[in-house]
Amino acid sequence: MKAAPGDRITVASTHVGEPVRDGEILEARGSDGGPPFLVKWSDDGHESLVFPGPDAHIHHAQAAPTEG
Repeated sequence: MKAAPGDRITVASTHVGEPVRDGEILEARGSDGGPPFLVKWSDDGHESLVFPGPDAHIHHAQAAPTEG
């Protein structure tokens, strides 16, 4: 799993009735964009270091089009 700053991560709930968590990846601290990721969570603004498991999904940010 690889990510870059600006990508988003969603983590499925492990308990029934709990919401899915979503956050913005601020840093990829592993080699070549790998985990752990520093994430700012959208639900409470808290920043934490995340080692994603199989319940996590990365949504890559769209690259800005280049002019030419």
